[in-house]
Amino acid sequence: MTDFEIYRSPYSWRYASSEMRKIWSEAHKRRLWRNIWVTLAEVQSEFGLAQPDQAADLRAHMDDIDVRRSLEIEAQIHHDLMAEVKTFAEQCPRGGGIIHLGATSVDVKDNATALQLREALDLILGECRHLLGILSPMMRDLAEIPVMAYTHLQPAEPTTLGYRLAQYAQDLLADWENLRRVRRELRGKGFKGAVGTSASYGELLGLENLTKFEALLSEKLDLLFYPVTTQTYPRKQEYEILSVLAGLGASLYKFAFDLRILQSPPIGELAEPFSRVQVGSSAMPFKRNPIRSEKIDSLARMLAQFPRLAWDNAAHSLLERTLDDSANRRTMLPEAFLIADELLRVATATLKGLQMNEKAMAHNMSVYGPFAATERLLNALGKAGADRQQMHERLREHTLQAWEATRAEQPNPLAELIAADPKFLEYLTVDELDSLMDASAYVGDAPRRAQDFAQVILDKIGDGALVP
Repeated sequence: MTDFEIYRSPYSWRYASSEMRKIWSEAHKRRLWRNIWVTLAEVQSEFGLAQPDQAADLRAHMDDIDVRRSLEIEAQIHHDLMAEVKTFAEQCPRGGGIIHLGATSVDVKDNATALQLREALDLILGECRHLLGILSPMMRDLAEIPVMAYTHLQPAEPTTLGYRLAQYAQDLLADWENLRRVRRELRGKGFKGAVGTSASYGELLGLENLTKFEALLSEKLDLLFYPVTTQTYPRKQEYEILSVLAGLGASLYKFAFDLRILQSPPIGELAEPFSRVQVGSSAMPFKRNPIRSEKIDSLARMLAQFPRLAWDNAAHSLLERTLDDSANRRTMLPEAFLIADELLRVATATLKGLQMNEKAMAHNMSVYGPFAATERLLNALGKAGADRQQMHERLREHTLQAWEATRAEQPNPLAELIAADPKFLEYLTVDELDSLMDASAYVGDAPRRAQDFAQVILDKIGDGALVP
């Protein structure tokens, strides 16, 4: 039971999935440390540095995590990894004496962190793929639904709902591909000792055996190693990973911010899910505050700060190593992934329950669509032989009159004003003018582009992403 009488991070109980919390848990981290010690002992036994039964003893107790005992020892010796070594050794009467032979702390910690990063990236990749799998059919199904588009937060021309969703999907697909790239390029430190020279292992094994030694460890841990390190793996790796996570946050931030605008009552075309018993405000019972979208924007804003911190850690890792990154990495790495996990989970639930108000879409088109249609009409008049500049001025006069009517909450009279203008009738018939003023069809090839891009997504991520 969580003790709420002391500070608890919201990520440990309010935000993120249990799967992501487990990856970054203290117990899982120590289990990875122990797996690395066991693997190191097993490989060393192949070189005669340990007995097979010693390595077997370590493996038999690898999962006997006792965090409380380790913290008791750490309180005395002030070294977290050595406290775990001692705890592990207490449990292993035969193999305890060979734990950590030849290693420095970061040989264990950085390889374990790399394994955690890989697990966390795999979880994020799966969630991002699933979100794309939800977006893709929505884009296809809504590809021809006309809605007003906005530039400078002012009504502009029509687009389609599917095409608007395709903008978010295109960004997310780029994020997914970047996540795959950093996952593919992920490296551990390997086993190179205190300053990256492998001197300690060379003394134990002979320099001629170091390449084979590290290759066996890489194979058994299923982890590629950097060819060159200092005491740590390059901290630039974490900067690159967190930058990709922040990029994912930016994509979801834009989606959520747009949704906050579109569900405000003056537009009212979309809305995030809102349950029957949900409370929007403690003071105003009628409120339907967009808490999901606001949560996405709030957490994504925090995620955006972590690349700056990771940059500092990389740039300030002076000479072969300084320790001034250690404390902040304890929270920076877990929280970046916990935030990304929560963002994807909330965005997925929001899209699954997205509410669409077709009446509001049609109303907004009826109010603002005729203004957008004037560009279409101007082109048609020009093709019919009219003087473009003269026609532009007449249209401008009519639109000013129509704007005043709409501001007074009257129906938009622009189509009627244009159909009654004798100058326009010199070039086009009333039926032609009426048809041209129907802006719902003025969406170019947006429907085709939305449908084509929906298929591009499916081709890249596979149909499996559509499974809930």
